Amino acid sequence: MKFGLRLRGGLLATLIMFGAPVVAPVGAVFVSSSALAQTVQSISVEGNRRVEVETIRSYFKPGPGGRLDQGAIDDGLKALIETGLFQDVRINRGPGGQIVVSVVENPVIGRIAFEGNKKIKDEQLTAEVQSKARGTFSRAMVQSDTLRIAEIYRRSGRYDVRVTPEVIEQPNNRVDLIFTIVEGSKTGVKSIEFVGNVAFSSYRLRDVIKTRESNLLSFLASGDIYDPDRVEADRDLLRRFYLKNGFADVQVVAALTEYDPEKKGFNVTFKIEEGSQYRVGAVDFRSSIPNFDPSSMRAYSRVGVGSLYNVESVEKSVEEMQIEASRRGYAFAVVRPGGDRNFEAHTVSVVFNIDEGPRTYIERINLRGNTRTRDYVIRREFDISEGDAYNRALVDRAERRLKNLDYFKSVKITTEPGSSSDRVILIVDMEEKSTGDFSISGGYSTTDGALAEVSVSERNLLGRGLFAKASVTYGQYARGYSLSFVEPYLLDYRVALGLDLYQRQQLSNSYISYGTKTLGFSPRLGFSLREDLALQLRYSIYQQEISLPGYLANCNNIQFLPDGTPNPAFNPSPAFSNATGIPLAASTNGLGCYSDGEASLPVRKELASGKTLTSALGYTLTYNTLDNNKNPSDGLLVDFRQDFAGVGGDVSYLKSVIDAKYYTPLVSDIVGLVHVQSGILNKIGSNDLRMLDHFQMGPNLVRGFAPNGIGPRDINPFDTQDALGGTKYWGASLELQMPFWFLPKEVGLKGAVYADAGGLYDYKGPTTWSVTGETTTPANSNCIPSTTNPVTAGTCTGLIYDDSKVIRSSVGVGLIWQSPFGPLRFDYAVPLSKGKYDRTQEFRFGGGTTF
Repeated sequence: MKFGLRLRGGLLATLIMFGAPVVAPVGAVFVSSSALAQTVQSISVEGNRRVEVETIRSYFKPGPGGRLDQGAIDDGLKALIETGLFQDVRINRGPGGQIVVSVVENPVIGRIAFEGNKKIKDEQLTAEVQSKARGTFSRAMVQSDTLRIAEIYRRSGRYDVRVTPEVIEQPNNRVDLIFTIVEGSKTGVKSIEFVGNVAFSSYRLRDVIKTRESNLLSFLASGDIYDPDRVEADRDLLRRFYLKNGFADVQVVAALTEYDPEKKGFNVTFKIEEGSQYRVGAVDFRSSIPNFDPSSMRAYSRVGVGSLYNVESVEKSVEEMQIEASRRGYAFAVVRPGGDRNFEAHTVSVVFNIDEGPRTYIERINLRGNTRTRDYVIRREFDISEGDAYNRALVDRAERRLKNLDYFKSVKITTEPGSSSDRVILIVDMEEKSTGDFSISGGYSTTDGALAEVSVSERNLLGRGLFAKASVTYGQYARGYSLSFVEPYLLDYRVALGLDLYQRQQLSNSYISYGTKTLGFSPRLGFSLREDLALQLRYSIYQQEISLPGYLANCNNIQFLPDGTPNPAFNPSPAFSNATGIPLAASTNGLGCYSDGEASLPVRKELASGKTLTSALGYTLTYNTLDNNKNPSDGLLVDFRQDFAGVGGDVSYLKSVIDAKYYTPLVSDIVGLVHVQSGILNKIGSNDLRMLDHFQMGPNLVRGFAPNGIGPRDINPFDTQDALGGTKYWGASLELQMPFWFLPKEVGLKGAVYADAGGLYDYKGPTTWSVTGETTTPANSNCIPSTTNPVTAGTCTGLIYDDSKVIRSSVGVGLIWQSPFGPLRFDYAVPLSKGKYDRTQEFRFGGGTTF
């Protein structure tokens, strides 16, 4: 670091800028004891231009009798220097022993400028430096600002940064301060190594930490930027990971970082001492509180005998027990876990000791750093308030909730002594971050084709903790928009109210012959029953209509009407007629159309019905113990959903669905997944079930089949053979996910092998359609082609369909990529068993991104 100077102040100013101490200035005259019969008012001041004389005199504190002694003068000299207002301060003796204070004031900063900065904006740097325009220039402050700017660049991974302050003198004792910055290239993490790990591979441990190695796609992320604070936090993440998996003696001894000048990056090495893996040998409960039954706390323990010793389970048990004790009136109860290790058997006997803690109350809760978020948004995350008994478990829970809000970069709750020994003050320190998002998403899948979405969202609307989102989707086969709003605390209760307004349009494609348009509104209420259990109640009302391409709705292609007169709308198709216009084969669709392919009977019936209104009540119960919601490797996720349609509207049914996924780590970083699902649709009341309300299944049930490729299907030979759906389905899947060990972890590639099985059956939609002028024949009957002219309308109005209960199964391989462009998955599956009319699709691809 160096200063570029353009000063007219001579040698003295230069010495001041480069740190010459002004403790005993050259030329200062120290007053002898005989000349100390002076008062403050007899001090004369020279050289001051902005600072008032009385202000300078106020730094000299007289002793008894209003007289100044040598100590008071020395203290006044030091105090004036420490103000930073002066370049030079001298004390001389004037005529008659008078004290003369001569000062040279520091210049005023006219402007502050930054040159050479491209990665960090001027506004951010201006907010970080202490030197301000129109403020007093201080050499020490400039040095501090120089270091601060360099530190900001280092936090962004640029350790080669150079910052040079330059001072340009201006008239009237003013200066311009310019920071010249050479940013340098980004300094990343070139390698991450682990030493001492035996139970877990280095590949698995890289999943635990936040720091990442640099790679070709690092420019899309920031995890590879070297940050010493993040590396230190990674040590704690590793330690917590081992403690969660039974290694009670683990120590992450050190995180060594070394700069490699050849690679121009850092090598990070974590040294680990794993120790032995322990299981829980026994669980006991003890209490020193009179009339408190410790065994009643067993129901709140998440620690089981024989299970791996898990520190997180112990901590959650302590929290639940302490909160329950507080509910029972023991506000000062403290639960302290203890454990006795059996080193030979590798077991830990866990003891929960329930004692009477100190009687401490919360005097105040002080919030710091929330410049935008309203105070009540923060305070409502606390289950305690001013005047309540101090409960550490509730304080920790509040801190965890505040972090989960994702409004803040950091949250830390500490305590300070209150006004008395039994009072504490809670200090909540926060650093806010941006909570608004604007995204443009793009993707492609073999089902929906190309798709793009533009969305704007805000997680902390107006600083009130509200969530709002608006999005527009436009794609090859899917289009629509949606508006969402969430109030997380309805009427100050921990109940989330959500409102959704949406319109979706699905166009006909190679998998379905018809299109649908849906306009709906759905309010919902969400309840957190426990940390791993949530309940959502919802009401949905939506209007749905169906559409057909023109060539599938041209059912007026008969040459003669039933009364024998010519049909004015007749438009013969040469491919399906002879020279006389007589059809080569009569249609089986019952409308007397040419056999050029018509939509299935249930589709045409929906088309004739026009717009249909559905009004439904429903709920979802979710149990979630996954270790990571985005990339899970352990835990259980179960969803149970039910929807009852018939609260008004045109349709009525009861739809029940259960979906369960269980992840478990196996060997060598291989993760096993068991996925089971099932659903049933029941008719309620007198209304018939619509085809659109049936379950439609394909690769979402058994991979290797096309969308809508499984289950009951219209098999009329001249129709489009639409999938009809079913009222019952089941599915089971076994999958092994494994990393590619020969690739860097940061690439994010995993492979998968799987086997799927399932079935969809029991169609209960319309099978016949009787309209004026048509003759109804039984479903599944054989249609007799008409050979007469004119063709008689209504030759066959019954639906012919296949509803076999064949078990569909497949095996396949997949490629999973957690790419910077978003999650992508490629699957190749081969069906092993299928129905006669099922449609297969061996390759499937899907994914998207936000950029």
